[in-house]
Amino acid sequence: MASFLHPQTNLARHLRQGPFVIDRGEGAWVYDEHGQGYIDATSGLWCASLGFSQERLARAAYDQMSRLGYYHTQAHYTHPMGARLAERLVEMAPVPMSKALFQCSGSEANDVAIKLVWHYHTILGKPEKRKIIGRQMGYHGSTCASISASGKPDMHRDFGVPLQDFLHVSMPHYYRFHEDGESEEDYSARLAEELENLILAEGPETIGGFIAEPVLGAGGAVPPPEGYFARVQDILHKYDILFIVDEVICGFARTGEMWGSTTYDLKPDMLSCAKALSAGMAPISAVLVNDRIFDALLVQAGRVGHFAHSATYCAHPVAAAVANEVLDIYEEMDVVARARETGAYMQALAEREAGRAIVGDVRGVGMLCAIELTGDKATRTPLPEIDRMAEFIAERGRAHGLLLRAIGPTLAFAPPLNSNREDVDEIFTRLGRVLDDVELALARGR
Repeated sequence: MASFLHPQTNLARHLRQGPFVIDRGEGAWVYDEHGQGYIDATSGLWCASLGFSQERLARAAYDQMSRLGYYHTQAHYTHPMGARLAERLVEMAPVPMSKALFQCSGSEANDVAIKLVWHYHTILGKPEKRKIIGRQMGYHGSTCASISASGKPDMHRDFGVPLQDFLHVSMPHYYRFHEDGESEEDYSARLAEELENLILAEGPETIGGFIAEPVLGAGGAVPPPEGYFARVQDILHKYDILFIVDEVICGFARTGEMWGSTTYDLKPDMLSCAKALSAGMAPISAVLVNDRIFDALLVQAGRVGHFAHSATYCAHPVAAAVANEVLDIYEEMDVVARARETGAYMQALAEREAGRAIVGDVRGVGMLCAIELTGDKATRTPLPEIDRMAEFIAERGRAHGLLLRAIGPTLAFAPPLNSNREDVDEIFTRLGRVLDDVELALARGR
C-alpha cells in the first residue's frame, strides 16, 4: 500500500499512520481488515446507492464480460448495452433530451459539458461566448475544466486553476450568509442580482454557460433557498447562456424525485449524471444534451464530417450492463417512493438534534440532509478550529462504528437509497454519541 497515492488525503499524516483499510461491505455497512463493522452515513462518496455489495450487479457484470467485455463506440460502431442505456436515460430525463454521451466519471461528464458549451457557441459563430460561471463551494470534479468551474479554493491552490474564462458567484447558503431579517426570497433576489451584475460587467456576449448542482453537495449539502433557481434561469434565458445541471449527486432519487431538476423545476440544456447511475459499482457517467445542442452538432458534422470527441471507454459494455441492471432495480423497488418515505424519517431524526447548543442548522431534502455545527447559535459562528474538530469528529465516529462525512462545520448524510428505518436509526443513534463526545470535548476546552 506504500505505492498508492491517495487523493484528498493528508499525505504526511498518511505516511506516519497508514491507511484505514476497508475489506468488505454488506448493505449500508463496511468492515475493516480486522472485521470491525461501520455503518456509512454517506454511501461512500455519495454513490453506493444500493449498498456496498450486490450479487445481482456482480452477475450482470460477469455475464456481460463473458459475452462482450469491451468494444468501442466510435466510427459508427455500437453495442446493445450502451444503446439501451442511452435510450433509457433520455426517456427518463427531467426535461426533453436528445442524446446521451458516456464517460467514466462525474468529473469527465462535466468536463465534456463545458467543452460542448464552447463547441456549441463556436458552431453558431459566437466563439467569444466562452466564459463559464460556477458558484463558490460548488463542486463539479477534478479534471482541469471541471475543477475550474468548481468554487473550491483548496482544490485550486497551487494547481494552476481555475483556467482562464471561469468565473464564480456566491453560493446560495441561506443559513450561513443571509442578512438579519432577510427572507429566503429576498436572499435569492440578492444573489440573482449579483449574477446579473457579473454577466453585465463581463459582457453577455462573452458568457457561454452556467453550471450548478440542484443541491450543493461537497459545499455542505445545501438546498437552494426559495425562489433561487427560478430567478437564475430567467437571467440565463435573458442572456442566451446555456445551463448545465450537475446531477452527479442528486440524480436517481436522492432528492426524493428521480432528478434534482424535477425537485427544483430546473430546465437544463445539458445534464450530467454518474455515481448512482451504476450504484457506485462501475465507472460510468453520462451527459444528456437537448435538441438545441445536438442540432448544432449536426451542423458541424455537415461541415467537417464527424463529431471530433473521443473516449476509449465510452459506454463500456460492462459498466453499461451494470447501469442497466441498476435502473431495473430502481424500477422494481420504486426508488422514488422509497427515498421519499425513508428520507422523511431521516429528516425527522436529524431535526431532533436541532436543540443542541452546538447545532446551528438542520437542512435537507429526500435522502440527503446535513447538520451544521456552530460555536454560537446567535451569531452562526462555526466551531473553533474546525479542521481539527472535523478530524476529531471523524475519529469519534469510527470509535462508535459510524463513518461520517464532515464538510467544514457540516456533517452530511446520504445513506444508500435502499436503506431501511433500522439503518437510519443506527446512524442517528451513533451520531448522538458522537455529538455527546463533541460537546464534552468543547466543555473541557479540547
